[in-house]
Amino acid sequence: MAIDYLEVAVEIAREAGAVLREEAQRPVDISYKGDYDLVTQADKRSEAVIVSRLQRYFPGHAVAAEEGTGKETGSEYKWHVDPLDGTTNFAHGYPCFCVSMALAKGNELLLGVIYNPMSEEIFSAARGEGAFFNGGKMQCSKILALRSSLLCTGFPNHKRDAHPNIHYYWDFTLCSHGVRRDGSAALDLACVAAGRFDGFWEFGLKPWDTAAGVVIVEEAGGKITDLDGKPYVLGGKTILATNGLIHAEMETMAAEIGKKEKMGV
Repeated sequence: MAIDYLEVAVEIAREAGAVLREEAQRPVDISYKGDYDLVTQADKRSEAVIVSRLQRYFPGHAVAAEEGTGKETGSEYKWHVDPLDGTTNFAHGYPCFCVSMALAKGNELLLGVIYNPMSEEIFSAARGEGAFFNGGKMQCSKILALRSSLLCTGFPNHKRDAHPNIHYYWDFTLCSHGVRRDGSAALDLACVAAGRFDGFWEFGLKPWDTAAGVVIVEEAGGKITDLDGKPYVLGGKTILATNGLIHAEMETMAAEIGKKEKMGV
């Protein structure tokens, strides 16, 4: 059953991605949600495509979409949709953005799809079926130690100077091959699943930012918790995703960083 849902999700993600490619060729029409969060015509058009298609295929399912056009139905099935993850990148012509979709049944995530329409890379997974990159099997990296790893993270759009992640960024940079900050949490998670990154952490992400990536990383053999090592809950304060092999080491270092940050060291 889940694989049927996955096939439909891939089809819809590709359709929404075509909208983003088309919009990328036009002057960007930017507005703001609050003082800092960008939203573009591309976000709105992509979400309209996704929501309308989901309602056509699965009219009883609930849809939680970033731009607020989804609906609650009381169904145990819920789609978590980010029509354009990486809006700031998109607005500046930096080709690191994606469509992200996941389906949950109650508290269980069943499947995820992440599609970068500029590189035409599609990452997908259904629970118990493994993870795939452009149709081929995909697995996390086999890096065994933090010192040999390449990591990624992200920062909020405002108050970055006061955000605790700057301390984590500093220490993890010094103890690894480096830390990248590409501006799309969904693609960061997809890249952990694909073995391009060995670990990812971030603060304050929404369910639609992470839902698809959680399924894909876990099905690729990786591990997901919060920074304290507790089970990750969608919308939780923190997330830590790794290849599984460096997870304990990252947890330990995160605890040390958090302790220093609280002490003002």
